Amino acid sequence: MWLENLRMALRSIMANKMRSFLTTLGIIVGVAAVIGVVSIVQGLNFWIAGQLQGVGATYITVFPNRDPNDPDVAGRDVKLTFEDGQAIVAAVPEIASFTPVYFRGERVRLRDRKATPYLLGVGAAFQEVNNTWVEKGRFFSDIDVAARARVCLVGPELADKLGIAAQALGKDLDVGPVTFTVVGVMEKQGQMFGQNYDNIVVIPFTTAREIYGDEAMKQIRLDFQARSADDVQRAKDLMTALLRERHGIRRDQGDDFQVLLQEEILETTSKILGGITQVVGAVVGIALLVGGIGIMNIMLVTVRERTREIGVRKAVGARRADVLAQFLIEAVTLSALGGIVGILGGWGLGVLGAKAIPGFPDAHVPMWAIGLGFAFSSAVGIFFGVYPAAKAAAVDPIEALRYE
Repeated sequence: MWLENLRMALRSIMANKMRSFLTTLGIIVGVAAVIGVVSIVQGLNFWIAGQLQGVGATYITVFPNRDPNDPDVAGRDVKLTFEDGQAIVAAVPEIASFTPVYFRGERVRLRDRKATPYLLGVGAAFQEVNNTWVEKGRFFSDIDVAARARVCLVGPELADKLGIAAQALGKDLDVGPVTFTVVGVMEKQGQMFGQNYDNIVVIPFTTAREIYGDEAMKQIRLDFQARSADDVQRAKDLMTALLRERHGIRRDQGDDFQVLLQEEILETTSKILGGITQVVGAVVGIALLVGGIGIMNIMLVTVRERTREIGVRKAVGARRADVLAQFLIEAVTLSALGGIVGILGGWGLGVLGAKAIPGFPDAHVPMWAIGLGFAFSSAVGIFFGVYPAAKAAAVDPIEALRYE
């Protein structure tokens, strides 16, 4: 009986293709919007989680707090220096390794080829702390850092732009006003929010300090690796206390820096992306409501159109429950088909949307989102299909047979 009702529902839908499509348009738009947004947000979340898991649970980063809306730092000369990092390494035994990170845009030239990559001035422990490794050649050593050596590493995309992808090692590049010798090529990392991690040139921090001056090094980022995951919270507490003392921050003042652990970065990111999903979900709920009302209206029209059919079915022995099931299955089938189309459309929108944003990670459609979209569309069909189905089941067979 259920299979026969499903066949009847499909025949009815196919007999009125345009009307069925317009009826489910609200469902299609709503589900497509949910799937599209979820796929983009989850792709971003998946990428961030992968990056942070790559650096490990022992990763700790410290950066200046330059929030203009924070009254504790407004008008203050916020500084975070290489000496702060050295003091932390000396005073906090839970820290295993440390690298400063100086970041700026710079011009690079090799003969007649020019590029404008990001320049990173880092320490010799940069690879271990950030889990970013050399693919060809070598990274610079502590000796290079101490000697302020004019050596550099390039990202794979920068090597392509300069025409040295096949043989980059040993080439001399003009990085800003100084000539550097390439000693390595970094592994491919990809793009994020328009920032291309493959279009970079990496030089020793001490060399960057010598070229750009001490003033430029007063607002750098400090990256650390704790000795173990169990040590990160104690390390954070000791680092915070030490930096407050070094920066002369009073007890009633807030920090002019931020210390973040891998877990905290993931938690913050998940909250932000979760909030975006909830807002979009609330808006999409309106589309689903409209779609559900459309299904109910069309099913009421269908009941009126098929009143004589209902009378014939009851006359030959169909029970009220049979008629109720017939029209309810038709409503759910109509809604579920709209949900399937919406899922496919949302997946396509997510993929195209992620591709359209420069440097954005690929869309990721989790199975729970597909199941949720299908369940929502089916639930809308059940909720808004009950009343028309009940009205059909309540039709008097004698009056139905007289209906023209």
